[in-house]
Amino acid sequence: MAGGAASPPHGGASPDFLLRLVLDIISANAADGTNAARALFKKDCTDLVRRIALLTHLLEEIRDFGGSSDNDYARASSSSSSSSASSWSADLAVALQAAKRLVPVASAYNSDDSSDGGAKRLSFQFQCVTWKLEKVLGKIPYDQYQISEEVQEQISLVRAQLRRATERYCSLNSRKVSNALSQPLENQCRSTSSEISAKLDSVSENCGTKSRRRDADPTTKILERVESASTSSDVSLLDEIDPMGLENVATECPEETKKPDALVTPEDFLCPISLELMRDPVIVSTGQTYERSYIQRWIDCGNATCPKTQQKLKKLTLTPNYVLRSLITQWCAKHNIEQPSGLTNGRVKKSDGSLHDVSGDMAAIQALVCKLSSRCLEERRAAVAEIRSLSKRSTDNRILIADAGAIPVLVNLLTTDDVSLQEHAVTSILNLSIYENNKSLIMLAGAIPSIVQVLRAGSMEARENAAATLFSLSLADENKIIIGASGAIPALVDLLQDGTARGKKDAATALFNLCIYQGNKGRAVRAGIVTALLKMLTDSRNCMVDEALTILSVLASNHDAKAAIVKASTIPVLIDLLRTGLPRNKENAAAILLALCKRDAESLSCISRLGAAIPLTELSNSGTERAKRKATTLLEHLHRLQQH
Repeated sequence: MAGGAASPPHGGASPDFLLRLVLDIISANAADGTNAARALFKKDCTDLVRRIALLTHLLEEIRDFGGSSDNDYARASSSSSSSSASSWSADLAVALQAAKRLVPVASAYNSDDSSDGGAKRLSFQFQCVTWKLEKVLGKIPYDQYQISEEVQEQISLVRAQLRRATERYCSLNSRKVSNALSQPLENQCRSTSSEISAKLDSVSENCGTKSRRRDADPTTKILERVESASTSSDVSLLDEIDPMGLENVATECPEETKKPDALVTPEDFLCPISLELMRDPVIVSTGQTYERSYIQRWIDCGNATCPKTQQKLKKLTLTPNYVLRSLITQWCAKHNIEQPSGLTNGRVKKSDGSLHDVSGDMAAIQALVCKLSSRCLEERRAAVAEIRSLSKRSTDNRILIADAGAIPVLVNLLTTDDVSLQEHAVTSILNLSIYENNKSLIMLAGAIPSIVQVLRAGSMEARENAAATLFSLSLADENKIIIGASGAIPALVDLLQDGTARGKKDAATALFNLCIYQGNKGRAVRAGIVTALLKMLTDSRNCMVDEALTILSVLASNHDAKAAIVKASTIPVLIDLLRTGLPRNKENAAAILLALCKRDAESLSCISRLGAAIPLTELSNSGTERAKRKATTLLEHLHRLQQH
């Protein structure tokens, strides 16, 4: 089959492999400028490639630290901290491969094609790629590779650029403004980009001694050309390539660095949006298949069309594509592509990299899992209670229980009418989710709808543990999207209002984490979260003021949430907390007030009339460092308001 991605070496990508990917991306974007005159995404491609090119210093330091060959890297990765090294490098390889596919297509896309909806899909793909890159750069184990401070600073600044770019794309895609896609993004955040570019130039100068050592390196030569182009108005070097299919991308990589036998991922296994190997493929109403988290993000941005065909989606239901998932799993197993499991030949890898033999426990746990499907109710109760106990004790047990196939069976038990079985099952899933690899197994088992049903209608203990499970699963960013779309947020808001003290805390923690994703903030507002939080703020027992303020601080960046917070007369309560609250409460209250008053003269006038200036002045002198900054900025806004 034509097309697809060359997969990284098993167990993580080597620095050389990653450098080759960076070089391919740079070369592809610099290959040909013949179509640049009408290129719609010229600036987007240029910015993305420039940021990716700046990863070269990091990758060369890692290569120099651990040896330049794939085998050297493999040996280094087998030592302690190998899981973190393998994880971040494999994730970076996936993100770079997605960028490698995106750049040629976006470069070849011109304004004449904008009527077919393809521009919207490409803009969304830029959002996904920049988001993925920003996340993986936050996982780099600098200490493990002894990365210099200069390069660390450089990567930090690249992350800042990627984060802002993601927010821009998200804003554009959410508003669905078609004419915003008819122009490059060059006029946005110009001052910020200039400031960061200047800092990056400074960092590059500090890396001068390394640059001299790399003069013969073809990667560095192209990098220097890109860095030079990015600081001038002449960006012809980065003009787009000729239109071509994804499978025909040509590079200027030297022959000795090419790997003709590199594994190629079948195109049908790649998500059309993320351009990555799918793990949880779902079918939309047009019959097209996408990775669940990415198509849900597309829908959350307000899109009602199929990204690939541009047909209107008659229904927004996502149906699991079990056949394709099975084929992908078989293909991964055949080619030794790592699957989410911590067990290898009866041995579990410990944190120090050594292997621990657990084969003696496997038979007992497998027998226990078999009893979960027994026809005898008492036997099922005893088995699930034992699994709950075992899954609480150790990571080894969590790995073994999942490997024995317990997760799908436990998910089935969530819908039982037996209260005891349901409580033990949801708590077992909570315990299993603590192990990172099990999170994806739980999601793939389709657990979320059943967990949400327990959250709505289970016993209070089951509801509490269902909320805690959703929090644990939502620690993975892609899961925030899926959980938010499942109907979990209204059920969590209900628990926040009528649960026990423990239940309210579990619900608050889950809601805070879910609302980090922009698409979930509107869902929380529509579910009545502002009213619930205001009630918590005014509760005389003051037992959950911290939690309420923390959630409000996350929501306040959302337009609908801001309007709901102001309408609920929350501002007077926040000003009262400035006067009487604990130091942390004052800090969060000031942060929320600042967010509410940003570009909102009416709210600013309101806090002025309510006498906020006095407590803000006190806070600017005696609060925490963050509180001082927020209070000082608010006072400056109030001063400007009075001058007008």
